[in-house]
Amino acid sequence: MRVLVLGGGGREHALTWSIAQSPLLEKLFCAPGNAGIAAVADCIDLNPDDAEQVIAFCHSEKIDLLVIGPEAPLAAGVSDAACAAGFRVFGPSRAAAMLETSKTFTKQVCDDSGAPTARYAAFDTPAEAKAHIRANGAPIVVKADGLAAGKGVIVAETEADALAAIDHIFDGPGGGSVVLEEKLIGEEASFFVLTDGKTILPLAGAQDHKRAYDGDEGPNTGGMGAYSPTPSLTPALEKMALDGIVTPILNEMSARGTPYAGILYAGLMLTPDGPKLIEINARFGDPECQCILPRLKTDLLPVLAACADGALAGTALDWRDETCLTVVMAAKGYPGSYERGDVIDGLDEAQADPKVTIFHAGTKTQDGLTLANGGRVLGITALGENPAKARTRAYAAASMVRWNNGFYRTDIGWRAL
Repeated sequence: MRVLVLGGGGREHALTWSIAQSPLLEKLFCAPGNAGIAAVADCIDLNPDDAEQVIAFCHSEKIDLLVIGPEAPLAAGVSDAACAAGFRVFGPSRAAAMLETSKTFTKQVCDDSGAPTARYAAFDTPAEAKAHIRANGAPIVVKADGLAAGKGVIVAETEADALAAIDHIFDGPGGGSVVLEEKLIGEEASFFVLTDGKTILPLAGAQDHKRAYDGDEGPNTGGMGAYSPTPSLTPALEKMALDGIVTPILNEMSARGTPYAGILYAGLMLTPDGPKLIEINARFGDPECQCILPRLKTDLLPVLAACADGALAGTALDWRDETCLTVVMAAKGYPGSYERGDVIDGLDEAQADPKVTIFHAGTKTQDGLTLANGGRVLGITALGENPAKARTRAYAAASMVRWNNGFYRTDIGWRAL
């Protein structure tokens, strides 16, 4: 099978790393890729958000399966265009991906399907949003309605913070409208399922760490680390999330004439009243993908193809009985401004342990050197018999990476311990 993966982050490195192990694979491409992906796939210089470029490449290289990693190509309609051109695609249509690209849309789907979520109000102007805040006070959660690269959510503890968040959202990516939510109380968890539009196959649970610094302090990020499975998401809670949230939402999408096929990531708050939906992402999480796929013993490639073919029924997944934990190494200054181009060394030494894999996110190769080329740069990932052993192994590997301008949290997995 000839496969093209779109994207160039840590999630896409984990996907290409997993797909590369399949005996069904003939040739693997990734666009644009990164320094780590280049070790397992041919990295192609094309714009993954440009449907014409993607389809032309699929024709020229006779691609059998297109795997869409990030959200931007979904929002740009690349999945729709590739399907219309006759290619098999793992990734939802643009209409179905609105579950990620519009938080207001997702709230409406929750209302219509009965899926439990936080009380909310949506506004198209800063003045209306601020009036709501002044009338209702804080704490309150301020969310950009559209895509904001994982940084469009602000949990405002005071009214002043909430008012400032409105200006931040409307001035940034994903602005134009805002969703204001009640602050749910509980523990967060991520729940992933695969679906072909008819069959739903639970994948795994995970827990990530959004804040930049130890102790869950600092600004929200795209994710500073994650581990899977998470003890907080028990089998009973997973069933509640599947039966009460995921299945009703997917049934509602089908009833609307926009069936959802691909990976669905439900961000949950485990409240005293049961799981409630925080958000939906229409793709694998990052860094959750990096700590889920190393646990998977089943060949991933035919499962992705089954999703694309509408043939997921009867598929079963086999898992390693281990915890996997990922520590993200980021450039100092992230999620704000940061420098690029620093040399990173010690990677071979750090992953000499067969239980350790380093997934590249923001890297590039120049003159034989690995250079930092993004905010979140590496995902140091380790398997272990339990969360404590996985964490010890991951941090031992992280300590071997030599990168003067990098930083990472030292408490990933603290809830599991």
